[in-house]
Amino acid sequence: MKTKLSFSNHLVIGVMLFALFFGAGNLIFPASLGQNAGTQVWIAVIGFLLTGIGLPFLGTLAMGFSGSKNLQELSSRVHPVFAVIFTSVLYLTIGPFFALPRTGAVSFEIGILPFMNQDYAQLGLLVFTIVFFGITLLLSLNPSKIVDNVGKYLSPGIIIGLFFLLLFVIIKPMGDFQEPQGNYVTNAFMTGFTEGYNTMDALASLVFGIIVIQAIRSMGVTSTKGILVATAKSGGIAILFLGIIYAGIAYLGATSVNLFGLFDNGGPVLSAASGHYFGSFGAILLSVIIFLACLTTSIGLTTACGEYFHTLMPKISYKAFVIFFSVFTCIIANFGLSNIITYSIPVLMLLYPLAIVLIFLTFLSPLFNHARIVYVSVMFVTFLISIVDGLKALCGSLEIEYFSWLKPIVSFYENVLPFYSVGLGWLMPFVIVTLVTGIIARFEKTDIKSV
Repeated sequence: MKTKLSFSNHLVIGVMLFALFFGAGNLIFPASLGQNAGTQVWIAVIGFLLTGIGLPFLGTLAMGFSGSKNLQELSSRVHPVFAVIFTSVLYLTIGPFFALPRTGAVSFEIGILPFMNQDYAQLGLLVFTIVFFGITLLLSLNPSKIVDNVGKYLSPGIIIGLFFLLLFVIIKPMGDFQEPQGNYVTNAFMTGFTEGYNTMDALASLVFGIIVIQAIRSMGVTSTKGILVATAKSGGIAILFLGIIYAGIAYLGATSVNLFGLFDNGGPVLSAASGHYFGSFGAILLSVIIFLACLTTSIGLTTACGEYFHTLMPKISYKAFVIFFSVFTCIIANFGLSNIITYSIPVLMLLYPLAIVLIFLTFLSPLFNHARIVYVSVMFVTFLISIVDGLKALCGSLEIEYFSWLKPIVSFYENVLPFYSVGLGWLMPFVIVTLVTGIIARFEKTDIKSV
């Protein structure tokens, strides 16, 4: 039995984790952030990195620290019913409803659409997504080889290709930073912070963390401490690559406005910049990078969803779930990237606070003896806030007025909760409720139902 892994082992796992995280949203959102943040780009990037790489790193560590076999087991510390509902919704969010179809839609819009007649865009999207998710299906049917297929072969192509493009951006910038737009004018940090939600990586970390732990165990490390150390080192490699590329893409976006103007999303930014530096070769290079990045994430998410729902409903085979999710995802992808992004925001505003709180509670759990009263109380209070944020975002997505019964609740939260206006209304209630129920749990052990 090994107690630690070699650097090469950590590198393989770290690069695999990078590739699983780095997909569609990780390309388009930093570019869009850069364009809109302008002169405030570095402040916005710091906020983006906290949620874009900081939370995913903590989520991956939390799975190793908890000793749980999967997310459902971890979230059952709240309640078994909550565990099934929360885990299922999270998998569907990062799976066939939003993140998975986004991989195909982004890959098409950046890598294929610029080369074809716009009149045939919808037909082209249909054909491309059938091919894209067909490949995903084939590679997902053999999940035991995910470390070899992703960590050793596909990931280096993504990293090298992006570094090559960003090197030229740094050496010869396209222009100067322009004035910030929208919320970046007055609150660049928190706008970048909440923009990091869109990557969905903090949610995915609670799933991919298990893949990392299984990979570490397969290499001979089985002790809790050894797994946690190896997870930290491998995760550190992954977030180093992610952080460099996020900052580089944001810089690319910030310098592109003077030359190309503002785009609706980050996809065209990357296409235009690549064409500017390398012409037709650049466009082809970017297409390959996009395809590899989105494909690796698609494989990881399809595999994870198939395995979870097969565990939840063992009478249905893993293969059947993978086939179903691939077909369903292909259909959703054909609604287009803009619609996928628009309707994912309300769900993310609901789920993200719950996921963040669960991650924090995992690390704090030994301090309050894993008492269920703390988990239940904190998650309940967080849900009361996040559900309102989700409904607010839904009204915004539908471009309608707040529901009449929602207005007084929002007004109450705005007046009572610190940081509510910047999307962190759950933070102080989390601190207070954890502290109060944690103290109760410490002093009344016999009256508290522990996990």
